[in-house]
Amino acid sequence: MSASLPKSTIVRLTHGTRRWLFRTGEVLAPRLGGRAVRNLWFTIPPIASDTPLPPGGEPFAVTSLGAAVRGHVWGEGPVVYLVHGWGGRGSQLASFVAPLTAAGFRVVLFDAPAHGRSEHGPAGPGRTHGVEMGKALDEVAARFGPAHTVVAHSLGTMAAYLALRYGWLGTGRLVLLAPMVEASSLVDQFQLALGFGRRTRRAFERDAHDLVGLPLAEFDARVQAAHVDPVPTLVVHDRGDRQTSYADAARLVADLPLAELVSTEGLGHRRILHDPAVVARTVAFIRDDVETVAA
Repeated sequence: MSASLPKSTIVRLTHGTRRWLFRTGEVLAPRLGGRAVRNLWFTIPPIASDTPLPPGGEPFAVTSLGAAVRGHVWGEGPVVYLVHGWGGRGSQLASFVAPLTAAGFRVVLFDAPAHGRSEHGPAGPGRTHGVEMGKALDEVAARFGPAHTVVAHSLGTMAAYLALRYGWLGTGRLVLLAPMVEASSLVDQFQLALGFGRRTRRAFERDAHDLVGLPLAEFDARVQAAHVDPVPTLVVHDRGDRQTSYADAARLVADLPLAELVSTEGLGHRRILHDPAVVARTVAFIRDDVETVAA
């Protein structure tokens, strides 16, 4: 594996050629292989198409790690933050805006670093990671205040838990939609797909640790949740989700003292964000705390 082979070339290679390169690199240059894996791992896939936002939202921008993070805010009342996942946009959660504002909440959504209309952070153009996403959420929360609820999709789950653990954010409730629970199982899949070996993986994990500031084992929602005061948590996951593991979500719920799992069929990883029944169940869960306090 040549040190001069650029990342863009690696991305364009055929599946078979890429596997051959990683197998060769495992023997001759695992550090270079690890660097190539790191570049691929932190590169954002093509961003999902934009969904029209509801009318009446006020645009805003905050600065996180030197980058502009842009979003919109609607309504007045207790704050609900909507946090998208990897390769997504804040607008993917637009279906929640109208029912939440109608229920008396202030709703804030934003594009994570290097996503949508937001600028990239220190990870570089077209790249980001959970810590950058968590710090972006922190800066947004510094602008609009503590959360009544954080609604997070996919990798947004990790961003939310990192923010909570390290004191960047406080919330009374969590809603986790198709959560990404543990990174290590996703790396296992990545390793199988690319065909790199143990030496290359160790090099990748060292490089990733240097970039992110945390070891791979810390990117586990169960690990992070153990360091956070328990809050009522609703987890909604489709049994057929091919991007994040339903079984991992079920194990997370089993570990959380105040969690409830709602299972769906046929919605997959992203349609779950627009399903009327999921939206209604989420809003009902969020409203429950307000109604209890009011009583």
